[in-house]
Amino acid sequence: MKHFFTLAGTFLALLLLTTVAQAGNEKYRLTLRDNPATSIVIGWNQTSGSSPVVYYGTTDYGTNYSSYPSSRTPDRVVSHKGMNNHFVRLSGLTPNTAYYFVIRDSQGTSQRFWFKTAPNVPTERLSFLAGGDSRNNRTPRRNANLLVAKLRPHAVLFGGDMTDNGSNSQWDGWFDDWQYTIGSDGRMIPIVAARGNHEGSNSDLVNLFDVPSSSVYYAITFGGSLVRTYTLNTEISISGSQTSWLSSDLQNNNSSVTWKMAQYHKPMRPHVGSKSEGNNQYNNWANLFYNNDVKLVVECDAHTVKTTWPVRPSTGSGSDEGFVRDNQNGTVYVGEGCWGAPLRSNNDGKNCTRNSGRFNQFKWIFVDQSKIEVRTIRVDNAISVGQVSNNNVFTIPSNLDI
Repeated sequence: MKHFFTLAGTFLALLLLTTVAQAGNEKYRLTLRDNPATSIVIGWNQTSGSSPVVYYGTTDYGTNYSSYPSSRTPDRVVSHKGMNNHFVRLSGLTPNTAYYFVIRDSQGTSQRFWFKTAPNVPTERLSFLAGGDSRNNRTPRRNANLLVAKLRPHAVLFGGDMTDNGSNSQWDGWFDDWQYTIGSDGRMIPIVAARGNHEGSNSDLVNLFDVPSSSVYYAITFGGSLVRTYTLNTEISISGSQTSWLSSDLQNNNSSVTWKMAQYHKPMRPHVGSKSEGNNQYNNWANLFYNNDVKLVVECDAHTVKTTWPVRPSTGSGSDEGFVRDNQNGTVYVGEGCWGAPLRSNNDGKNCTRNSGRFNQFKWIFVDQSKIEVRTIRVDNAISVGQVSNNNVFTIPSNLDI
């Protein structure tokens, strides 16, 4: 019997060593820099080993890396927040297509992951999840992340404040929790990241998410010409070059896209009384949004829940804090965080407030040529929620708390 336990112990030790030897990469993420129908960025932390290569293709070969027809070495490697961040930028992909991939390094092969490129025609409906402020409460953060895996949107629009203090250990935990967004079948969802006030500098977004702008404001068009999404930065100067870029880009795309929507961190008119009014955002962006038909704006920071009626900037009769209701041509503002940050009371409602509350949530957004639909999703019961089909991500799954 003693001999048996010795052999068993030796076997388990070898098994453990084999597992560790293959764990040369971790903390996987997908991001976007360009057309999401034909490109994507695969990111990870390389913990050990060397010479990592992404092997990929449209046929699932599991972890048999040599069977995949295409491969690419990292385009960018940067050490940041205690991680050795590697980014492979894939391009020339086929729209609306599943791609399977593994990461092979000198120590072994990762599990097999997959993603699906976005459609490249405006006739295809799109799905997004939008929110932010995941900060320091890991249970609601993991619940929200798990719902990403179950709802399988075309992208997550994340409005900043990923961590509380931006330490290496907190970022380590954040990326560990982000793995909950990966489906049980290895399906991964790209994140479009904005900067919040708890990100110490633009470099956090540049070096952890490989965003396409060093100033962390940029735009990405989904669905060919269906919707252009603007990611703005409230943590740098709002007036000047950022607003000039926004104005120019909005005007250049006025006739080329069906819809426009925006995300940024600090709201113009927060629904928490202790939060300062976002007058810089209002003065620089509110009229730009209204005049250029930006129909949906996602804000964060206040750690409460809100949806407004469609509004336009006005200080005239019937206005409240610089807005008046305009059902025909107005912009809807939603938010304000609640992906895991400490919740605050919704104690500063406006005349234009349609709904508000205090709970952990994000927005589930459907976009087609005729409308934008926005649903507020409570995330606390994530474990009991069903999963959408890969063939139809628009059917509401069982037990989803809307």
